[in-house]
Amino acid sequence: MAFAIQEINKDPQLLPNITLGFRIYEEHHYASMTPDVSLSLLSSRGKVFPNYKCDTQDNLLSVLGGLSSRTSYQMATVFGNFKVSQVFGHDKNQFPTFYQIDPQYHLQNAAIVRLFLYFQWNWIGIVVQKSESSDQFIQIFDATLAQNDICIQFVKQIIPQILIFNELNSKQIDVLWTILNSDAQVVIISGVPSALQSLLLSLSFYEEEYHASSGKVWLLTTQWEFSAIGYHYEWGKLKSFHGALSITVHTNPVPGFKDFLWALNPHEPHGDVFLPSWWEVVFDCEVLKAGLSSPDGRRVCTGEENLATLPASVFDGKVTGFSYSIYNAAYSVAHALHAYMVESQWALKRGRKMSQLFYVKPWQMHVFLRNVLFNNTAGEEVFFSETGMKYAGFDILNWVVFANMTILQQKVGWVDPEAPSLISLSFQTKPFSRCVKRCLPGQARKVEEKRRSCCYGCVSCPEGTISNETDAAQCIPCPEDQHPNKNHVLCIPKTVNFLSYEDTLGFVLVSLALVFSLITILMLAAFIKYCNTPIVKANNRDLTYILLVSLLLCFLCSFLFIGQPRNLTCLLRQTTFGIVFSTAISSVLAKTLTVVLAFMATKPGNRARKFLGKQLIIVLACPLVQTVLCASWLAISPPFTNLDFHSVKGEIVIECNEGSTTMFYAVLGYMGFLSLVSFIVAFLARKLPDSFNEAKFITFSMLVFCSVWISFLPTYLSIKGKSMVAVEIFSILASAAGLLSCIFLPKCYIILLRPDLNNRNHLMRKVK
Repeated sequence: MAFAIQEINKDPQLLPNITLGFRIYEEHHYASMTPDVSLSLLSSRGKVFPNYKCDTQDNLLSVLGGLSSRTSYQMATVFGNFKVSQVFGHDKNQFPTFYQIDPQYHLQNAAIVRLFLYFQWNWIGIVVQKSESSDQFIQIFDATLAQNDICIQFVKQIIPQILIFNELNSKQIDVLWTILNSDAQVVIISGVPSALQSLLLSLSFYEEEYHASSGKVWLLTTQWEFSAIGYHYEWGKLKSFHGALSITVHTNPVPGFKDFLWALNPHEPHGDVFLPSWWEVVFDCEVLKAGLSSPDGRRVCTGEENLATLPASVFDGKVTGFSYSIYNAAYSVAHALHAYMVESQWALKRGRKMSQLFYVKPWQMHVFLRNVLFNNTAGEEVFFSETGMKYAGFDILNWVVFANMTILQQKVGWVDPEAPSLISLSFQTKPFSRCVKRCLPGQARKVEEKRRSCCYGCVSCPEGTISNETDAAQCIPCPEDQHPNKNHVLCIPKTVNFLSYEDTLGFVLVSLALVFSLITILMLAAFIKYCNTPIVKANNRDLTYILLVSLLLCFLCSFLFIGQPRNLTCLLRQTTFGIVFSTAISSVLAKTLTVVLAFMATKPGNRARKFLGKQLIIVLACPLVQTVLCASWLAISPPFTNLDFHSVKGEIVIECNEGSTTMFYAVLGYMGFLSLVSFIVAFLARKLPDSFNEAKFITFSMLVFCSVWISFLPTYLSIKGKSMVAVEIFSILASAAGLLSCIFLPKCYIILLRPDLNNRNHLMRKVK
């Protein structure tokens, strides 16, 4: 305060021809007399008659203070009635004359939470000074912590009381016992040190008695700004406070302040009435007027004592957070008065009397204080917002307790609660203060019933989800085209699944299709070459050629099912398969009916002879029905390419969606109907004379055909991915191969290997 007022009075530009003065009242001595002191500032010097002044020696502009909420409220009840601005207040909503320069609770709480998140602490205890605002502090702080999954294990409120040294009362023992027996390794201490001396005393007794520290990490709030300053050397005995952390208002170095401190002289205090008594304590001497000697023989203070010899815990020459706030507050009042004087000069030009301008009223300062904006000598912008004075975050101090009973506060970091990140925090170790161990990546928290949210268990992420951070609240599902890795900590791309030519299964099926196709071509070539032989003629050459070509197309249509599905292949694969197979089965049915009609035509008077040679109608009509079904399918709901992300674990199945399942099974059902008719007809005709009879071979071939496709349906419905496609291809190849081998292999054996049996006499002899 003294330094700020001295600088302001020396500045010829800020308040020319105006000298500011100040009066300081010690809060500790006058806490119960705050209303009387407040009234005296509104009265003539030495009297308590507010709003009645007989002199103009003191012109009250503003009041800076007080630090505690109790003092602030007592001052506000007086100064608020007279509209005197009170800088350093706490609740602007209740008292409009407050101009808050100490950080609001929510900013300090946010900074503490940021610190907890950095250290990964979620299990803490709180010791707070009992006051009018302590309950509100706990309530607001608890809500802030809960939003970040941080739990309070215990809260202890200490009532300020007169201490009896070397003796602990029951309340002090209860607080100490709670702290020492708690699982929380971090304890927040909120309140001014003078009010929490009972905690310090009990900790000191504990350390001396058991020769051990509490083992806790202490976190001290901004009210502990002056805790290590003064002459409380016994605090240096507290081993427990070694490594403690404290949060202070961020400050910038103020030019000239250190020189001002080094020039202090107890014989010339310049208004600082507390300097002589402080000087006597720290230098163990007595401040006396010139020529006097100490009656008790103490050394007389010369004023030349070297401040640099004092320990840093007593005097370090730095601007503390609250001192920086007072410095800014004093300059704010000066700049507000400057703005008033500038406006007054304009008023003077408009004809106002000088006497009306010279005596500024306290209430006239409000409009200028609200709009004050300037850069202080430390280069920082100062102004008031709706929530108070702007702050540039908080400094994090680490307490170091030395063996010589001194305490050093070393800055280890800085945090801005309104910024996205914590800056410049550096610690070699991170103490552990959690209710449970952290859940690893790949796990998520699970709070059991009747347990605090911080005391949770860990469960592995379910299928399809991951957690890539420790203590994840829940597992995150992977995108459809990705799946979790083995540890469920990372989503990796799914592999594409379709039956390709490079797959072993695809290669085998392609090889089988080519082999069977080649065999079919060779059989067709043999039948064409020996088309005039009896065995070929006896089995209807045209139907034989149609059946062999149909079977060849059946083998070749399997290639539509191999490779990456495209829209065109999806449209063609099932429809081509259905029409070609219907043609093949129709040919088999026509051959069977040929055997029956040929046998019936041998009987006298039977009209079956006139139907011989007309079996091609069946070959054309039956596939035509299947073609109509396929065309309707393509018109109503055609097949299309589809990506199936869920059927096969870790794979994206590229498949042909059949579009209309009903039409798909209608095509299969019609093909099954033709197969069943062919089987029944062939079974009934199996005992006809051998020279005309293919029925036995057709019966067996249709039995194989039906068995393959009856087995196909349940297998097809129970598998997914490329295996499903492979099953259908295998069924196509197996059923077609069954028809080929059962019907044509015996004939090829006679045509190629036993040509001596391929004659009419041999066939007729078998009939007889």
